Amino acid sequence: MEKHDILHEFPEKKEMIHELKINNVHFRKLFDEYHENDHAIHRIESGAEIANDDFLTELRKKRVVLKDQIYSYLK
Repeated sequence: MEKHDILHEFPEKKEMIHELKINNVHFRKLFDEYHENDHAIHRIESGAEIANDDFLTELRKKRVVLKDQIYSYLK
């Protein structure tokens, strides 16, 4: 059960992420949504919450889409 928060996914982009969170409303929204989604996945994987496999799969797919959108800002 590995956490996939954005700062651990892109440690070399830490300063850029910080600046974008402050200065770009859309990026901040993506960042927050990604964080909430990743936290939900972690709660399910750790057993703190119960969910069926289909729901967990959908959350993981959403995380990938959000991560791709965030990465497009970081390129």
